Amino acid sequence: MDLSIVIPIKDEADNLADLFAEIVSAIEPTHYSYEVIIIDDGSRDDSWEVLTSLISKYSFIRAYRFQFNCGKAAALSLGFSKAKGHYVATLDGDLQDDPLEIPKMIRILESGYDLVSGWKKRRHDPWHKTWPSKLFNLTVSFVCGQRLHDFNCGIKVYRSSVVRFIPLYGDFHRFIPVMAKWQGFRITEMPVTHRARVHGVSKYGVSRLVSGFLDLLTLLFLKSFGAKPLHFFGLIGLLFVFCGLGITGYFGIEWLQTGALRVRPLLLMGGFSLVMGVQFISLGLLGEMMNQNKKQTYPVAEVLPELTLPLEKPYEIS
Repeated sequence: MDLSIVIPIKDEADNLADLFAEIVSAIEPTHYSYEVIIIDDGSRDDSWEVLTSLISKYSFIRAYRFQFNCGKAAALSLGFSKAKGHYVATLDGDLQDDPLEIPKMIRILESGYDLVSGWKKRRHDPWHKTWPSKLFNLTVSFVCGQRLHDFNCGIKVYRSSVVRFIPLYGDFHRFIPVMAKWQGFRITEMPVTHRARVHGVSKYGVSRLVSGFLDLLTLLFLKSFGAKPLHFFGLIGLLFVFCGLGITGYFGIEWLQTGALRVRPLLLMGGFSLVMGVQFISLGLLGEMMNQNKKQTYPVAEVLPELTLPLEKPYEIS
């Protein structure tokens, strides 16, 4: 299988017929063998019924329906796990992405990249969507060191090894290029056509900006301390312990000199600091124990002597 196209949808019944027609027009001339994987993320309209009717016409469709809305990251994660193609493309189901861009992005991918991300250079969205998006993209580029103009662009093309190694949960789908760069994959972007929405309503708004920044903080924390939680919790715990030891030590010396010990708020604070320090250190140790029991994966790119089959995913070490 040359190409898998993963499309998460939610309430896109009016767009599906045109979407598949555009995919056929874009991919058939390339002579790629391909499949289209649709993840219905808890649609409340007739999206699933439309998919059921279209499968008889398009044999390349594989569709999965969530019982309820789980989010785009969960939908993409399921689609990636089911993809069989050497290349994996993603696009949104709202017809704002043009499938004709996929073959162009594959050609760029074949020039030596692992991920090609779309860049909606000319957006057909209202200002209350474009300006928060620009602020978010600038912040992520600066903080994470991966320069891209459009992290949220739905159309991307990957080598299969990328999607099999990048973990997805929450709303981390927007940070796939960042996580891929941190894992040593080669990233670039390509300007793509962005069209105005014809049917349905947008699922995104200004509120996503706040959640995006919170997800960014989570991602940075996991990158720095995910493998060594004791380095984070232990440091905080030691600060509390040293503070508590200093305070209680002061009152201990005073007691040795005067023989009297008066209960003061500062003494209580010292005891509280010791308890908090021990708890933080214990939390870090608990995290270390959980990491020890977790199956480890390593991004092995090549093996010598060479394997007879291509290496599509990292080795798992029990």
